[in-house]
Amino acid sequence: MADEPAKLILGDSAISAVEQRPSSPGFFRRKNPPPAKSHCENCGAALTGHWCSQCGQAAVDYHRSFRHVIWDILDALLNWDSKFFTSIGLLIAKPWRLTNDFVSGKRVRYFHPLRLYLLASILFFFAANHWAKSIHFQSKNFSEKERADVQAQLQKSLKSPDLPAPARAAMEQALQATKAVATPSPPQTPAMPSPKPEESSSPKETDYGPLLQLDSDTSKSDFGKWLETRAREKIGEHGSNAELFLATLFQNLPYMMLCCIPLFALVLKVLYVRRRIFYTEHLIYALHIHSFAYVGVILIVLATIGLGRLTSGPLVGWAVALLWIGFATQVFLSIRRVYRQSWFTTVFKFLFGGLVYLIVLFCALLITFLVTIALP
Repeated sequence: MADEPAKLILGDSAISAVEQRPSSPGFFRRKNPPPAKSHCENCGAALTGHWCSQCGQAAVDYHRSFRHVIWDILDALLNWDSKFFTSIGLLIAKPWRLTNDFVSGKRVRYFHPLRLYLLASILFFFAANHWAKSIHFQSKNFSEKERADVQAQLQKSLKSPDLPAPARAAMEQALQATKAVATPSPPQTPAMPSPKPEESSSPKETDYGPLLQLDSDTSKSDFGKWLETRAREKIGEHGSNAELFLATLFQNLPYMMLCCIPLFALVLKVLYVRRRIFYTEHLIYALHIHSFAYVGVILIVLATIGLGRLTSGPLVGWAVALLWIGFATQVFLSIRRVYRQSWFTTVFKFLFGGLVYLIVLFCALLITFLVTIALP
C-alpha cells in the first residue's frame, strides 16, 4: 500500500485515487504513463496485475514529480470515460437494462447506481433551487376600482336570503377588511363602530364576525397555535420572508428524496414479496428509476422551454404531453422488464404502487415542511 509520508502529504483519499487508477483511457490520462513494474517492491513477488498477489501492495511508482501525482488524482476523480456516456444513454433509452445488467453481474461498464443517482440528483435540485430563487412574491396592491368591484360583489352576495350564517360572517369580515385597507388613518380604520352596552341585547348581523373569529381562536389546539406562530415567524405576517422559506424548503428536498428511496424499495418488496427478490435488488432498481426521473424531468423542462421559444400554440402542448406520456411509458416498461410479470399484473402493480408511493412522498413532503418550520 502507500507509504506513510505520502499519506501525510496527499491524504488517504488522494492515495486511493492514485492507487486505483482506471485501466481505460480517459480525458485526464497522461499520454506517456510510467512503465509497469515486474516485481513487487515490498515482497519481491512477480506481479501479474496492478496489485501484488502475495502482500496486496499496489504497483505504484512514487519516484516521479508531484505534477504527475496530481495528474493521476484528476484522472481517477474527474475522468468521465465511456462508463458515463453508456450509463446516461441507457438511463434515458432503457433504464431497465442498467438494473438487469448490474444485478446479473455486468457492472464494470456502468456507473455505480448510487453514484449515478447522486449525479442526477445534484443536477436536478440545482436546477430546482435556481428556479425557486427566481420566484418573487409581491403583495397585491388593489386599485380603487378593483377594491370597489370587490366590495360590490360582496355586498351583492350578502343580500341573498339563502346565504348560510358562516358564509355570511366570512363575507362580512372580508368586506370590513377591504374597507379597513381603503381607510388611510388608524382612527378611521374601523368601518363598523363597536356596539354599546345597551345594544348588546339585540346584536346586529355585523357582530358575527368578531364572535366567529374569537371562537376559531379558542378552538385551536396547542399544535395549531404553535404551527401558526412558527409560520408567521418563518414566512412573515404578509409573506415578507416567503422567498427565504421556499429556498430553505428546496434545500431540504434532496435529503427527503434520499430518505424516500429506501421506502420506495420497501414498497416494491411488499408488491413483489412472492418473487423472493432480495431487498438490495429492489434498492438498485429504485436508485436507477429515480435517476431516470430526475434526468427525464430535466430534459422535458428543457424541451418545453425550447419549444416555447421556437413556436406557440396547441402544437407545443401536444408535444409536451407526448413527452410526459413517453416518460410514464418508460417507467412502466422498466417495471415490466425488471420484474417480468404479465401485462395485467404489471399494470395493477404500477398503478397501485404509484399511488402508495405518492402517499409516501406527500407524507415525506409534509414532514419536511414541518421540519423546516420547526428549525430555527
